Amino acid sequence: ALSSAASDVYKRQETIQYKEFFKVILMNRANKVLGVCHISEGGLNETSADIRIIMQAAILGNASAIILAHNHPSGNIQPSMQDDQVTKRVKEIAKLIGINLLDHLIITDETYYSYSENGRI
Repeated sequence: ALSSAASDVYKRQETIQYKEFFKVILMNRANKVLGVCHISEGGLNETSADIRIIMQAAILGNASAIILAHNHPSGNIQPSMQDDQVTKRVKEIAKLIGINLLDHLIITDETYYSYSENGRI
């Protein structure tokens, strides 16, 4: 599945689960990975996800689609209210400029949560 493959791409980028990292996976029209852009890193339980920086990465990377991904060092895969807000805003803005938000993944050492697989995208 696309979500599982994207989770693996993220995990290859980050191996240390001591603080949050937020990344955007840039995809072409055939859903092939163009690259992974580091957006931010934060503390133990939060990181900034500036929507302007996310969209800048997607545009400059010539992405047709994107997958948002960040980790939860606590091991809790449940999305926060902030995670929900970022997902909703990115989806709205990306749609306006013709970029498809395919998923938002919350990743832990053990597993991941996919907005797409849970019918929330």
